[in-house]
Amino acid sequence: MSDTRQRDEIAALGKSLFDRGLTFGSAGNISLRLEDGWLMTPTGSSLGDLDPARISRLDRSGCHVSGDAPTKEAFLHMAMYDCRPAAGAIVHLHATHSVAVSCLQDIDPANVLPPLTAYYVMRIGTLPLIPYFAPGDMDLARAVREMASDHHAVLLANHGPVVAGRTLRDAIHATEELEETAKLFLALRGLKTRPLDPEQVADLRRRFPVAT
Repeated sequence: MSDTRQRDEIAALGKSLFDRGLTFGSAGNISLRLEDGWLMTPTGSSLGDLDPARISRLDRSGCHVSGDAPTKEAFLHMAMYDCRPAAGAIVHLHATHSVAVSCLQDIDPANVLPPLTAYYVMRIGTLPLIPYFAPGDMDLARAVREMASDHHAVLLANHGPVVAGRTLRDAIHATEELEETAKLFLALRGLKTRPLDPEQVADLRRRFPVAT
């Protein structure tokens, strides 16, 4: 895919996320791996009106080489890419229901959401919670790096999800599944629920292994 088409894809899919309320204002960022570096959404930009020509380009060492300055959370993306060489794209959103779950006191930090649906197991699997760090704190990158080798999706406490995929569409579809499962989880709190049992989860993982 050409550089122009990759930039256009980021802008089009970013607008789709924005228009459907999965991100808002200047929150959220997207990156795409290239053969010789990365494309990243610029700092302070809205995913709803990205200018493809102004999307940031970084070289293999992570240095900004063209376009507007990259997202302030570029270090999160780089930490995930460092641990997941097959990942082709990363999406980080402040999606409302995912963030709401990340603020709850009684969730399991090793696996935040129960396996409510087959597609959640197929697209996310296990979702660890990363402890809270202030935006821009490099300890956050270190915490993400500790989890990223074993998990292509993590939830930042009081912040939101970071999800890697083989392609940008894969990363977005997984992020959407996470957000919908978070919404279901919140809707079902206080009610007797029937998540998938361990045998059903194991069967899904055999049939549809998550690989990024």
